[in-house]
Amino acid sequence: MAKYIDGFVLVVPTGKEAEYQKMAEEGRDSWIKHGALEYFESRGDDLKPQEMGDEKSRSFAEMANANSDENVWFSFIVFNSKEHRDEVNKKVMDDMNEKYEGQTDVSMPFDMKKMAYGGFEVAVEG
Repeated sequence: MAKYIDGFVLVVPTGKEAEYQKMAEEGRDSWIKHGALEYFESRGDDLKPQEMGDEKSRSFAEMANANSDENVWFSFIVFNSKEHRDEVNKKVMDDMNEKYEGQTDVSMPFDMKKMAYGGFEVAVEG
């Protein structure tokens, strides 16, 4: 059975990296505790567009509509299958709902409107 990945691209304002990293570490602990195979949070480092012959790619910063005072993060979580992802994510969400029950002013250290998310079936693995 092919592995399954949840992928994220998000934008973190300069000065909120430590706050986001703390949140990401808590997320990692929860996803791994509930059965995710691997968990990665990656801060953009070399985001220049690439030239490919006569063509030039878009940069992640452009794609995410990031400003010069924002950092692009690329993150992904690896699961055994889509079904496994659904089971793990339900447990993680149940934990988060319990942890933050009654809290109405929880703010995210990133702009949700600049976040992209998707589930991906692994087609090639090496």
